[in-house]
Amino acid sequence: MKSYFARNKWMIITLAVLSAVIMYAIYQLKKPPASLPVYQPNMANKVLVDSSKQFIRNHHHIADFKLVNQNGDTITQKNYAGKIYVADFFFTTCQSICPIMTDHMVKIQKKIKTDPEVKLLSHTVTPKIDTVEQLKRYAKKKGVIDSVWNLVTGDKKQIYNLARKSYFATKSKGDGGEYDMVHTENFVLVDKRRQIRGFYDGTDPEAIEKLMDDIEILKKLEKQRAERKKKG
Repeated sequence: MKSYFARNKWMIITLAVLSAVIMYAIYQLKKPPASLPVYQPNMANKVLVDSSKQFIRNHHHIADFKLVNQNGDTITQKNYAGKIYVADFFFTTCQSICPIMTDHMVKIQKKIKTDPEVKLLSHTVTPKIDTVEQLKRYAKKKGVIDSVWNLVTGDKKQIYNLARKSYFATKSKGDGGEYDMVHTENFVLVDKRRQIRGFYDGTDPEAIEKLMDDIEILKKLEKQRAERKKKG
């Protein structure tokens, strides 16, 4: 028996490798394609969802908006039409989690800056402080690329409603102040139909890697959807 294996060693190795390749190919064929959930209000952390939305189970989309970016340009949902984007909430004078979140947004920006499908959108939660001029200074300091990343300010009620009713990314202070909110570390992944496809801890490097992987998955899903739509 030993001499048989010695004489046929390379044939046995070749067959073993070939068998492994075939098994892997079969596994890949049977493996379900990667997908991402479509988040509805009832799936999000209730603390972050306005009470009027907490029990909605379907048809959720990011609401229309009209805000102003670091260059004084009006930014609406039309600027993000047909785009995948990552949204968050912050303020420029924050000294706790914001610097880490912004640094991670900068890293994301570096990876997607040449990708026309993906954009970034950061909303201030202190619009009285974060004027256009303040956002511009902050953008220059952080190396924001205007064509990729908008830092937006505007009416506080609108930002509050977007945060609590659309993105589910802030807590209400509940201290009696009108439209007061405390932003969280959440980065929110939005698809081309303005649906939420993921929440990520903007302070966690591993979560950022997961976000980047999910962006690639979402791009493939969007491509498949476009192809199906084209075929009718």
